[in-house]
Amino acid sequence: MYRNLLFAGLLFLSLSACKQGIDNETYTKFQARGNDVTNLAQGTLLVNVGSAIQQGGPKYAVEFCNLKAGGIIDSLNLIYNCTISRVSDKNRNPENGLKDKIDRAVWSTFSANDQIDTLLQVKNNFVYYKRINTAMPACLKCHGNPDTDINPTTREKLQKLYPNDLATGYKLNDFRGLWKLEFKP
Repeated sequence: MYRNLLFAGLLFLSLSACKQGIDNETYTKFQARGNDVTNLAQGTLLVNVGSAIQQGGPKYAVEFCNLKAGGIIDSLNLIYNCTISRVSDKNRNPENGLKDKIDRAVWSTFSANDQIDTLLQVKNNFVYYKRINTAMPACLKCHGNPDTDINPTTREKLQKLYPNDLATGYKLNDFRGLWKLEFKP
């Protein structure tokens, strides 16, 4: 436990310094690229989810996300030559959990402050993390309070498609997850 706290503290200090030994030009390049790609990924998903909500309501949007969100992200991976994922301590998709010590330490750092993004060098790769908040009331139709924000048919669909769902109980503007982009230089 002490070792994990020490690791998180040291990572926090390196994240606070932002550049973690990465030269300014490289940091600026990958930070800007990460920001651009995450904005595009977020925007693309929001447009598609919004369209699904209009087409068939939140229940249909849950089905859409289950079937199509991964494909949208995979196509962006190919276009931008990176690996895009989302991570959270309260994940809906089991693949989106915090995967390692670095994910957990970055999560802890973002949870403790209002940090927007950071870039780390992990081995020979650059890893960009960016905060995801529940920024719109529509987010709460699938991620809000199950008793008051999520209608019963949507709750039922979530339970069917994601039996171990942890991604509910959020309020507007809560910290919900992180975009994680891995770039190979």
